[in-house]
Amino acid sequence: MIQTKEFMLLFRFEPTNEQPTPEQIQEMQKHWGEFIGNIAIQGKLVNTYQLSFEGKKIFADNSVEDGIHIASGQTLGGNMVLKSETMEEATVLAKKCPILFMGGNVEVREITPMN
Repeated sequence: MIQTKEFMLLFRFEPTNEQPTPEQIQEMQKHWGEFIGNIAIQGKLVNTYQLSFEGKKIFADNSVEDGIHIASGQTLGGNMVLKSETMEEATVLAKKCPILFMGGNVEVREITPMN
């Protein structure tokens, strides 16, 4: 029996002040539904989360700042955990992510359990 591992896909994009139209939102939801559904049908989906644009940052000195982290003009928009036999297979699945068509990127990382 082949052992599967878990991989996290991290979805990053450049935030903008432009609001998508209802039609654009519907189209994006369709593409995300197909992407997530395809992985789920294969029995590889563990979970997925979309992140809001509100948050707080806590620093080493325990100070707190309102807002989300933006580095190199990008922020984290969500993640997905999936099961895969290899990093290469997880990468192939990630290449179909709708964030790529929106100018964003996907980082694929193997999850290492904390012991």
